[in-house]
Formats: sequence, C-alpha cells, structure tokens
Amino acid sequence: MKPMLLINFKTYERGTGKKALSIAKKADMISKKCKANIVLSVQFADIERVSGAVSVPVFAQHIDPVEPGSHTGWILPQSVKEAGARGTLINHSEHGIDMKSVKACIGKCKELGLVSVCCAATPSVAGKIAGFGPDYIAIEPPELIGGDVSVSQANPGIITKTVEAVKKANPKVKVLCGAGVHCGEDVAKAVELGSAGVLVASAIVKSARPEEVIADLIGGFG
Repeated sequence: MKPMLLINFKTYERGTGKKALSIAKKADMISKKCKANIVLSVQFADIERVSGAVSVPVFAQHIDPVEPGSHTGWILPQSVKEAGARGTLINHSEHGIDMKSVKACIGKCKELGLVSVCCAATPSVAGKIAGFGPDYIAIEPPELIGGDVSVSQANPGIITKTVEAVKKANPKVKVLCGAGVHCGEDVAKAVELGSAGVLVASAIVKSARPEEVIADLIGGFG
C-alpha cells in the first residue's frame, strides 16, 4: 500500500463547512492526478457533505464506544459510517480517552469495517495500543502538535522506537508520523525512519494555498 497522507481538518475555520469542502476537493484532485493515498479526517457535521463530493476516503475525528440508545452528545460509531466515513481517529491528544475506551473503540471499528487510526504520545503507549490491533498508530508528541518543527526532525528517535515497539506488539499495525509535519522534507525523513505515512493538520488546513502544501508533502513520499 502507498504511504498515507492523512489530513486532519480539526475545528479550524478553514476546515469547516464549505471551506472544508473546498480543501477536500483540491486534495481529491491531487490524489487522482498523482495517484496518491490521501485520507481526510473532517468534523462530524461535514462527513456526509465531504464524503459525497470526493472519491478519497473520509474519516471521522473521534468515536465513542457506545451502542445505539440513550447516549445524548456521544458519537455513535454506526452514525459516522452511515454518514460516509470509512475510518476514524481515536485518542487524539486533543480528545484523549483511557486505554479501556481505546480498546473498545478499536473493537467497534473491527465490527463495522472502519479503519482505526489511534494516536499515541510515546512509544510505550503506542506499543500498548498496538496490542489491541488497530490498523494504524500515529505517534504524536503533544508538545510538537501545531508547531513548525516536525517530530521527524526534532526527535527522530521517537519514530524508530515507536516502529520497534509496535512491531514487537503486533507487526500488522502500521505507524504514521504526526506533530509539526509541514513539508516534503519532513515526510521523506519520516518514511526513511519507518513510517507508513504522515498525519498533518495546520500546515494544510490553515494555509492560504493548501493544494501547494499537499503537493509538496506528497512529493516527500518519492
């Protein structure tokens, strides 16, 4: 499988509603032109809007390990799939959950056929989550998220240690590199260190010309 560029729209103004759709269409165009593996993680209210307009996979930003019933305000896994999501982020540092819930969410993804991308702040946490059998683990030191220095440049050892920990726990789980990734050079370094792709947010979504940033990042895959 080609390396993944997973774009997290977060709740940025430029990643909301019609503006989110605009970025999504540009990413979709580049994906087709370059035959790149691009995935979009959008806000819940935008899943149906975006997934209906693009061919690239659309992910949710979170799910809760609940069944249909009396759970007002919680995110039902079945609802994001019904809206068009093909996967979800789990345990992002901005929406962290306990390990019991992480395991339960991964189980829900397996039941529903959703791709699970679990975030981890450290290699040890990544190794523990890998034992639950997600599809991907994104290593993201919280102190580097949203910054101008990527983890692949600031602390490359954390990527290699994460890859080692994950392979030891479950060799089927792939590792993504997140936090501060903003250019093709960061991507190339992450892949060199064993990453199967990158998780990017502000570098793309907050850019005045997101298509140029996406093209640069894709170029880092070689």
